[in-house]
Amino acid sequence: MARGIRTVRRPGDADSPAFDLAYVREHEGASSVPVGVIPGGPGLASIRVYAGFRRSAPDLDLLMVEHRGVGHSRKDLTGADLPPSAMTVTAAVDDIAAVLNAEHIDRAVIVGSSYGTYLAQGFGIRHPERVHAMVLDSTMLSAEDHHEVRAHARSLLWEGESAGTAAAAAQIRTLVEDRGIDPLPLGLTSAVLYDLAGPERLERYLGTRTHPRTGLIDVALRTFHDGGLTRPIRYVMEFDLVGHLAMRELQFAPEPDGLIFDPAYETAALADRFPAYQGEPFDLPAALPHFDWPLVVLSGERDLQTPPSLGLRAAELAPQGRFIDLPGVGHGALEAHPAALLAAVRELVTGRSAGLQGLARSGLVRHLAPVVGGLLVIDRVWLTVAGAGPWG
Repeated sequence: MARGIRTVRRPGDADSPAFDLAYVREHEGASSVPVGVIPGGPGLASIRVYAGFRRSAPDLDLLMVEHRGVGHSRKDLTGADLPPSAMTVTAAVDDIAAVLNAEHIDRAVIVGSSYGTYLAQGFGIRHPERVHAMVLDSTMLSAEDHHEVRAHARSLLWEGESAGTAAAAAQIRTLVEDRGIDPLPLGLTSAVLYDLAGPERLERYLGTRTHPRTGLIDVALRTFHDGGLTRPIRYVMEFDLVGHLAMRELQFAPEPDGLIFDPAYETAALADRFPAYQGEPFDLPAALPHFDWPLVVLSGERDLQTPPSLGLRAAELAPQGRFIDLPGVGHGALEAHPAALLAAVRELVTGRSAGLQGLARSGLVRHLAPVVGGLLVIDRVWLTVAGAGPWG
């Protein structure tokens, strides 16, 4: 076990053997209220991946749990992987409470990002007395969110209903309807580029798509996406075990509708590797009106995975909900704009407005946009020299 990692023994039951749940607590006592941060995924590790994030906030008493089935919390006491039956949302929620108990923390600010927002809200349902305040970053509301995800992406990048995406949407329709480009992989690449790099770089990419064959950037993004879900990267992204939770309880592989910008296209190939959807554990929209603590909802303007409409609805349902739109930001402020997320947390901890205007962008995603720009240049040269490339 790496230095600085703490553990709490989780007892065995009919579904799970006993195991040691790993977590970190940094800057203990730095703030009047501890802050528990729950990243997305499922399958994304906490301890190593977010070390830089924790270092950037020395004024906050931060806790992050390495969730069961992932990284330092993957094995039981014999060294074997935890079984699929141990992977449930309620167990993951109760693990967070177990960490608070181990640290003798009565109440904390609970921060969730993406899938972590589902766990955060679930924590509010099962352990409301432990919540001082809450931040939801890129909000999930139910296992049926994919309907809204489809509609939002298509309104922006197929219908072009926003002025900022109208040009890209027209290009996409031309490529599909006039050039015979396969809409499903085109939609996946276009959505990722829009989220990470914005509409201008998306338009540049679409300008290179003059042939039905795909280019290097399409292959790279598809390989990266598939690898994150099918090949575990230890202590970084380990979907193989928690995928059972994602499919069985949160419907991460809904029935595809066969149209462009269908999130089911991204996960359809995984459906036969995991159990079928059985139903979600919580009714979050019904629970939110009973959350009697301050709740801040952050939503990226370019977020196609958890549309801003979901976050706005969560904020409207909560009695003390406040919705904050982040211009020019895609999915997950925890990665795309952590300074904004931390500013929201500080407001809730101190009760004083920290202000979100003019904050410098930081985080991993800030560095990806210029990288994407460079890849687009390489892709254009490759497609030109190689006669549209050898990729099928």
